[in-house]
Amino acid sequence: MIRYIIVDDEIAAHEIITEYAKELPQLHFVKSCYNALEAITYLHTHEVDLIFLDINMPKLSGFDFLKTLKTYPKTIVTSAYSEYALEGYDLNISDYLLKPFSFQRFLSAIQKVSESMLKVSYDKNMTKSEETPSHIFLKDEKKHIQVKITDILFLEAYGNYVKVHFDDQVIITHQTLSSFTEVLPTHQFMRVHKSFMIAIHKVTLIEGNRITIAEHKIPIGQTYKNAVSTLYHY
Repeated sequence: MIRYIIVDDEIAAHEIITEYAKELPQLHFVKSCYNALEAITYLHTHEVDLIFLDINMPKLSGFDFLKTLKTYPKTIVTSAYSEYALEGYDLNISDYLLKPFSFQRFLSAIQKVSESMLKVSYDKNMTKSEETPSHIFLKDEKKHIQVKITDILFLEAYGNYVKVHFDDQVIITHQTLSSFTEVLPTHQFMRVHKSFMIAIHKVTLIEGNRITIAEHKIPIGQTYKNAVSTLYHY
């Protein structure tokens, strides 16, 4: 999901962009700003993925607005003036749409943004993967059993122990569930209940207050619902 705002002093520009965006389910409208100062205030307290930005606006131009930000989201400039394009690319904008622009041209710009965001996400995941250990040791009485992280289905608190579930076995280890949150990579495992932690890539179904992994039904705790919802709201 790409959350976007529109920063433009013309109402008609907002209407055209939102009308086009309705055709693309990956776009999620969050705010219309009619000048740069309004946008600055909004971005101080909210995160967005994309800005549709006009250049000629009262008090502060679109480019001067970008220069006030330490970092800014992906930006698609929408302007009636072509002479500012070079300056825009110097500011690392994603695309420059010359008004009036067609839906086809709008779609092309969105695809460019989507591809760029996917690449950033892929690069981050690759970095995490390189830093993530592939195995951990589980304490079993006087033994320490080495297991592959990717073989774990889920973990279940069991008094002063933890049951670590695999496809073909369950290992009971004298550790706490909280101790695993410090060891297991957060992009692969998620706490979904005070007594359960799941391997995200092993989930086959989320329905109501239950998560299905293999033949197991795992409850979702009330305080963990928002975290779980990020698995399918993206």
